[in-house]
Amino acid sequence: MDTGTHLVMGIGLAGLAAIDPVVAADQSIQTAVLLGTVIGSQAPDLDGLLRLKGNAVYIRNHRGISHSLPAIAIWTILITGILQLFYRGSLPWLHIGGWVLLAVCVHVFTDLFNTYGTQAMRPFTDKWISWNIIHIFDPIIFTVHVIAILLWAGGFVNPAFLFPLMYVFLAFYFVWRTIAAKNTVLRMKALDAEHQEGDVYIAIPTISLTIWNVVKQVKNGSFVIGNLRNDTLRWLDRVQCSEHPAVEKSKNDPAIRSFLYFTSFACADVREHHWGYEVRWCDVRYRHRKQYPFVGVLLMNKSYETIGSYVGWLSDERLMKRLRMDTY
Repeated sequence: MDTGTHLVMGIGLAGLAAIDPVVAADQSIQTAVLLGTVIGSQAPDLDGLLRLKGNAVYIRNHRGISHSLPAIAIWTILITGILQLFYRGSLPWLHIGGWVLLAVCVHVFTDLFNTYGTQAMRPFTDKWISWNIIHIFDPIIFTVHVIAILLWAGGFVNPAFLFPLMYVFLAFYFVWRTIAAKNTVLRMKALDAEHQEGDVYIAIPTISLTIWNVVKQVKNGSFVIGNLRNDTLRWLDRVQCSEHPAVEKSKNDPAIRSFLYFTSFACADVREHHWGYEVRWCDVRYRHRKQYPFVGVLLMNKSYETIGSYVGWLSDERLMKRLRMDTY
């Protein structure tokens, strides 16, 4: 989920902590829990600091080890320990630690529902788990939290009643969205007049509850991109993956390896220039304004030696400015 949603979730979990009699009985403990759940709800995304080492390092590792099973324990112990130092050891360890643990777990768990996914099962597997059920910003989840927080802050509703009710509602909402996602894939097969045996479909959630972006991978390895609005399936683009020798050579570059490590929906296009080759990998799941802004681009000379690269999110125009070199 996005940073704002994780923030309101952290505050919401502090409101939920009112059901804990030890927390509810002491204002200082309530404050500590609020600090713990807010920090815990943000902590796994501190791997964003990896941007300082470059986009390739960031993309390869974001939502990786920082969202893993060992990391959940480390974040919990670290945050709880810092709070204890700040409060000079006066806090009830189990209660503070329990709510911090819940905040970190909720962060990692909800991240599994969107397209980006996480490596939440490390160290057992480094597979990226993305369930394609909830958009990275879901207006229902965010709005419900904001309303509940305002009611709590204004003293209109007892948090011990309000927040359990809110999370029961959200649990049903997540179940409904999960069922809707599975049904959407089944509907695509039925609605696609060009469906052939072996075609693989994925439905990608959007900010709208009734619109899904659609990716179909066909037998020859190409991708067909479209959207599903209610019961209307519309194909918008077909992406044919190049088999040029430069594509295979590009896989040896560290930046491109980082890009391919993250996604299973990468497709390459090769453009030949007088100085060599431009290999442009794109993630076909992310189509915006007729472009695919999540890219891994490698410039190579005629001997397939790297002379420039970029991995990240950019429009075509900004990407070409970024890659403009003396070779052009």
